[in-house]
Amino acid sequence: MALSEPFLFSRRDLVRTVVLVALLVAACIWLSFRFIEPIPPRRIVIASGPEFSLFHQQAQRYKAALAAEGVTLEERVTEGAGENYRLLLDRKSGVDIAFVQGGIATFPEADSLVMIASLYYEPLWIFLRRGEPIDALAALRGKRVSMGMPGSGTNALATPLLAASGVTSTNTNLQRVPTDHARVALKAGDVDAALMVGGIRTPVIRAALTDPALQLASLAQADAYPQRYPFLTRRTLHAGAVEFVPLTPERDVALISTEAMLAARDDVHPAIVNLLLELIRDEHDDQGYFEAPNEFPNVEQVDLRVSPDAIRHRRFGPSLLYRYLPFWVATFVERFIIIVVPLLVVLVPLVKFLPQVMRWRVRSRIYRWYGELTLLERDVRLREGDLPIERWLSDLERIQRGVERVATPASFASEAYTLREHVDFVRRAVLAKAAAAGNAVAPT
Repeated sequence: MALSEPFLFSRRDLVRTVVLVALLVAACIWLSFRFIEPIPPRRIVIASGPEFSLFHQQAQRYKAALAAEGVTLEERVTEGAGENYRLLLDRKSGVDIAFVQGGIATFPEADSLVMIASLYYEPLWIFLRRGEPIDALAALRGKRVSMGMPGSGTNALATPLLAASGVTSTNTNLQRVPTDHARVALKAGDVDAALMVGGIRTPVIRAALTDPALQLASLAQADAYPQRYPFLTRRTLHAGAVEFVPLTPERDVALISTEAMLAARDDVHPAIVNLLLELIRDEHDDQGYFEAPNEFPNVEQVDLRVSPDAIRHRRFGPSLLYRYLPFWVATFVERFIIIVVPLLVVLVPLVKFLPQVMRWRVRSRIYRWYGELTLLERDVRLREGDLPIERWLSDLERIQRGVERVATPASFASEAYTLREHVDFVRRAVLAKAAAAGNAVAPT
């Protein structure tokens, strides 16, 4: 029977029912908004790197791709991975995501950051003038070494590695030369070695690799670094990998390499993580000189903790909504489902069982008086000796008035009428017992 049938419940019952349903709906909506993520931001800020860097080029491509999805990407040009890392740690910086690299994070300071994905290998390139016999970082001691500007990825990675080899500012002339000027400084004799960290497609690195006046140092202890530093791997740039004529490099070069990463704070919105992973899958799926097929983008930990949303995306891929709908349409549909499903879970059983509950509520008003009347009837039947006739009759009057005040729908009229007949029956029993005992009772 439908809840809205007018003959089943009184107006007061219907009002109470509507209020109850409204409260339950409001509670479900509140709980849904309390425990689901807020709407993804329409604007995010990325810290990239210098304008000559590969990070800057990638940020520009990200910007165009995200604009097609209705998300504005604002780029903040920086000195590089080291500065980007500090901006991510500073929650007042306004930076949401950033390019960083393995080896610059310190813990527990970096526990609030997560890696969304690693993107490609970034070797430590040690450029020398042709003919320099250097095959170890320790051999740079006492020389003039260009190691990038403070805040750059080169400076952030090279400083601790040089220090571990005994090369410090107290015994070596460590110069802060911008990476895009390092090659010219090296050729001009202003420095003896130029250190650079970056992908092989970085223009300044590519220019140095193909410069006939320069050569790369091949590290004799390249295999030892990964054992000391888990964020490093050995990479080999094979002879002729850059060019066959002239042969570049002329021999195999042993390098140590970290990985470029896209990182964020740990409160980054899951929908943004999924969107970025779809984006970088298309941007970084090509095979470079050091990358195996389909190796990148990767969610294997480098040093930063990996985002759980990134691991989930890597394992299961995007949801059906994000796979077939535009980003913002999928976002709103997903939120609608999250809100509506709990409502259905509550409302469907409620609509099914509320009529029974309301029937019980109406009957309980009548059966309350039945219970009291039954006790009174039993007292009348079993009582001997002095009979409390006046109290019995007073109780019967009170019960009758209570029954008359019960607002009973038409479908329960017969039960209310039967109750009133039962009251009259008990009254007659009281009067009969009073007459048998010789008690005079005023007629009611």
